[in-house]
Amino acid sequence: MSFVRRTATVFAAATALTVGLAIPALAHVTIQPGTAEQGGFTKVAFRVPNERDDASTVKIEVDFPTDHPLAFVSVKPLPGWDVKVTQGKLPKPVKTEYGDLKEAVTKIVWSGGKINSGEFQEFEVSMGQLPKDTESLTFPTKQTYSGGEVVTWADPPKADGTEAEHPAPTLKLVAAGGDDDQHGMASASAAPSSAAPSMTPVAASASASDGTARLLGGAGLVVGVIGIVIGALGLRRRPTS
Repeated sequence: MSFVRRTATVFAAATALTVGLAIPALAHVTIQPGTAEQGGFTKVAFRVPNERDDASTVKIEVDFPTDHPLAFVSVKPLPGWDVKVTQGKLPKPVKTEYGDLKEAVTKIVWSGGKINSGEFQEFEVSMGQLPKDTESLTFPTKQTYSGGEVVTWADPPKADGTEAEHPAPTLKLVAAGGDDDQHGMASASAAPSSAAPSMTPVAASASASDGTARLLGGAGLVVGVIGIVIGALGLRRRPTS
């Protein structure tokens, strides 16, 4: 019986670890996809899950970088949500191939809608021209709940390489034509014109499958542990010759 108890303890610990690893991966505010080409244009979605059981997410505020400002920013209308794009003067002009950029989008706020418990929403933005002199752009984000709670996603990466408690949504930038397997997904081929850069809706099924795949992966680990336990019990009970 002591063997069975020890096995059950190991199984419970493995299950708790699996769930603990899976849930945080689904809970953060992130940029999808997380990679784009330097010097190009891209369409991204700020993916916002609701982490509370007793409140809904009712407001999202995304701060845009002013050290590497983006000259062209447009948003895709989202039914049920109001959007406000704030354009402000930069601390100092930034030289671009289109001339000196003195003002740029500094913040986008979505409000008036609702993300219920157990749900997520994606807020789509087309933007460019992406800088060529940096490897990433961060977009500190505030998530406001119906009860008044505000969660700020703005923590930088930890020095030891582990993930921060509330990491800032980050867009990784790679050299044009680089080897990154995601850069092709994030880059837009159209150059800026009198019309806003083209935006293609993100398929809800693809977004949902991302979270489902992670949960299935955790479930697979649990099933594997169960198999080990059953095998161990079988060997324990096998009569000796």
